[in-house]
Amino acid sequence: MIQILEQTEGNVIATKAIEKLATSDYNILLPILTNRLGNYNKLRWYFEMENFKGWELKAFWQDAKFDLKHANDFEKIAMVGEKKWQEWMAIFMRPFTNAEIKYFDSEERDTALAWIKS
Repeated sequence: MIQILEQTEGNVIATKAIEKLATSDYNILLPILTNRLGNYNKLRWYFEMENFKGWELKAFWQDAKFDLKHANDFEKIAMVGEKKWQEWMAIFMRPFTNAEIKYFDSEERDTALAWIKS
């Protein structure tokens, strides 16, 4: 499930991914991202993961297509998680975008939010 967090404003998109992301989550998220891209040259994304287990296959495909199409539309991505593999995911993403990507442990949420807004 995806939650759009109250810190979403301007070119900052703040989300929390809980457990597994499904196609229905991308039906909520992608229009928000697309709308913001119409108003801002570059977006900053705060992506918090809570008990995150990944994506359903169809949802992963939607995510991959969007990411490839908009690889240069993100300025910063803050990934906040609780598992080592989530940190590796942040590292794995770097060659596929021009965005500055940083990983933060879940207890560093405030630091991650401050960084994404700076």
